[in-house]
Amino acid sequence: MSSTDANRNEPGELVRGFLAYLEVEKGYSPATIRSYSTDLDQFEEFLKGRKATLERPARLNRDHVRAFLAELHRRQLTKTSMGRKLSSLRAYFKYLLRHKLITKDPAAGIRNPKQEKRHPQVLNVDQAVALMEAHVDPDPEGLRDIALAELLYGSGLRISEAIGLDLNDVDSDVIRVTGKGSKERIVPLSDAAVERIRRYMGQRHAFLHENYAEQALFLSSRAGKRLDRRQANRIVAKLAKLAGLPKDVHPHMLRHSFATHMLEAGADLRSVQELLGHENLTTTQRYTHLDMQRIMQVYDHAHPLAGDREKDTDKD
Repeated sequence: MSSTDANRNEPGELVRGFLAYLEVEKGYSPATIRSYSTDLDQFEEFLKGRKATLERPARLNRDHVRAFLAELHRRQLTKTSMGRKLSSLRAYFKYLLRHKLITKDPAAGIRNPKQEKRHPQVLNVDQAVALMEAHVDPDPEGLRDIALAELLYGSGLRISEAIGLDLNDVDSDVIRVTGKGSKERIVPLSDAAVERIRRYMGQRHAFLHENYAEQALFLSSRAGKRLDRRQANRIVAKLAKLAGLPKDVHPHMLRHSFATHMLEAGADLRSVQELLGHENLTTTQRYTHLDMQRIMQVYDHAHPLAGDREKDTDKD
């Protein structure tokens, strides 16, 4: 069940059709499509041992899917990863049903593994400010790095959204962001972001290496191409180290911090949902748990009767 590119088989005709559907009709990103492809490839490898295949889906049943999940559990995959792979199988079978290639869904009635409650890691406000004020050299790389971080935290962008920005997506004090499912939204820029993007743009030409047709906002130091995810991760980690932060900091942590700090400052949930580009409000609501934790800590510390709450619970 290896997912490495070296031993991955080419997908069959049905799977290729499904992946093309995700790209053309659903507008999914290349990274998302690769994720679906990997999950289906792993299931296909599993099915080989049972003389079955995704290319003959009518012969598949619920036992195949359950056995696959049991194997993933045996290999100690996290419940989150197992749930994602089950979601990929559901999407594939739903596609086949829609095109009348099967009459029953082999994944029907199979529940997702119960997820542990996990809450996003966030910086506190002082740590976020320290990272935004990290001392960088006023050269093209330093100006690019701090402008990127300002967008991730100041506007709550996903890393894919930030590195996917083109020059014409930036307009005065707002940016046009292309999120999941190729959905566009307009996101405001902070004054600091406007200034840092302006300063970076004054030095952006240093990255071009005669590749003047490149329209990406954030460029790599090598060959003047669009900055990639790995490079962006290294940039954020470097800034965190310069700021003296005590934990590993990654780009998505800045997005989580943005959402949490906005709610703590009194922003309403719907507004934060719009800024983050969440399709469902429930996705945004996970940040309210963090806010409530902070509120309860303040309450327990400040209220004169807070210490008696546990003793009085039996009276209710």
